[in-house]
Amino acid sequence: MSVSARPLWVDLSTSDTTTARSFYSKLFGWKAEPNPNPAAGGYTVAELGGRAVAGIGSIQAEGQPSAWMVYIGTSDASETARKVEAAGGKVVAPPFDVMDEGRMAVFQDPRGAFISVWQPAKMAGAQMMGEPGSVGWTELSARGLEAVKPFYQQVFGWGIKASPYGEGQEYTEWQLDGTSIAGAMEMPPMVPAEVPSYWMVYFQTDDVAAATERAKQLGATVMMPPTEYPGGRFSIVSDPQGAVFGLISG
Repeated sequence: MSVSARPLWVDLSTSDTTTARSFYSKLFGWKAEPNPNPAAGGYTVAELGGRAVAGIGSIQAEGQPSAWMVYIGTSDASETARKVEAAGGKVVAPPFDVMDEGRMAVFQDPRGAFISVWQPAKMAGAQMMGEPGSVGWTELSARGLEAVKPFYQQVFGWGIKASPYGEGQEYTEWQLDGTSIAGAMEMPPMVPAEVPSYWMVYFQTDDVAAATERAKQLGATVMMPPTEYPGGRFSIVSDPQGAVFGLISG
């Protein structure tokens, strides 16, 4: 199976799956029922209008923070793992089968950001993206972006489109075949030093301000209020268990 090296799935590892399912269902209108198969460990594939949009599962280690993870498509997770090591990254979880759904692995890039891959079998990935309530964009926030760009180019074959952003800043768009598939930017200096590089998941919405207020009412913390960018608006919030995600329009 030939699989394009683009973001095709996201999931949440959380300290409280019950509260998380309720929060995101109320925020986005998801139907989030845990997989009844005991082998799934309570993992939930959230759906919107009958289409899979994201996953919710439990954290796997004590002390692990609640966080969203981005999965990049691959036709060979083992080969990608070899490329990760050759490019200076770290294999955190070597490729393994997820029942009959597919095969996955977890890596860290040279600046410490976690990124996963998904080799589809029965489960091909998200059935909806770019529509309200689904993933609208994914973005790397890196400490030392220039040093890490070659890693993603070598591992996934991504091209780069750089554009001016703000005062003296630059925004990077990762591209495949000339199409922008994800973004990257240097982590702002005001972010505390203990925060490592990370990938951010943004969910699409028609009204960022309304969705941000709704998230707040449901127990989220607003980390960045609705803000204009060249293509629309975005905000950043933290869910009740501390997982950070964005809301985006445009």
